[in-house]
Amino acid sequence: MRILGLDSSGLVASVAIVEDDNLLAEYTINYKKTHSQTLLPMLDAIVDMLDLDLNTLDAIAIAGGPGSFTGLRIGSATAKGLGLSLKKPLIHIPTVDGLAYNLCGSQALVCPLMDARRNQTYTGLYEFVANEMKILEPQCAVEISAIVKKINEKNRTVIFLGDGVPVFRSYLQEYCQVPFSFAPAHMNKQRASSIAALAFIYYREGKIETAEEHKPDYLRLSQAERERLEQEKSGNNSKKETSESKHL
Repeated sequence: MRILGLDSSGLVASVAIVEDDNLLAEYTINYKKTHSQTLLPMLDAIVDMLDLDLNTLDAIAIAGGPGSFTGLRIGSATAKGLGLSLKKPLIHIPTVDGLAYNLCGSQALVCPLMDARRNQTYTGLYEFVANEMKILEPQCAVEISAIVKKINEKNRTVIFLGDGVPVFRSYLQEYCQVPFSFAPAHMNKQRASSIAALAFIYYREGKIETAEEHKPDYLRLSQAERERLEQEKSGNNSKKETSESKHL
């Protein structure tokens, strides 16, 4: 079985081809260019290097969220376009799960931290038993204090990874009460190879979808949507106050 993995959910853009338990190629960029500039050229480069016929793919795995709203839309559009043109199924991998899978085999708890702004993080809590990933806390968007509280309650060594680590490092050093460490550079960001490898498990479990069915999982509203709701709420309150004043 051959699976294409795509991840553009965060600062990193990553493309990989995994065949059974063999990583054929991976191209990962952590730079200032937008994913719309990098994702398809990276895929083209891998296709050229492998002399790969995309029709030989069995499925396309995509980091489906949470993460950067723009990045998720670019990744989703790329995966959907490929799925439709190649008539291949998609496998939606939760972004935080895929990030945690970087540390498959770890003896410690694994806690991915993605910067969600406003002192929040996209996170979850995982452990590996005989290389099988167990989800202790499903991916969520919470205050950093909330996940640290749960880690302290577990009273076990934990490894942190993700682009939220430099953002929350000082908080972790002050408030994390259990032994902890940070994943090394080659494991601490999103990797499409982890998305593709985890997709094999999903595929065997029948967790596939069509390109038409796929949509990103944002976990929370965008800033524009939040501002619009706040404006609507403010407008409704103003109308209510005006109406009440007329009856006085």
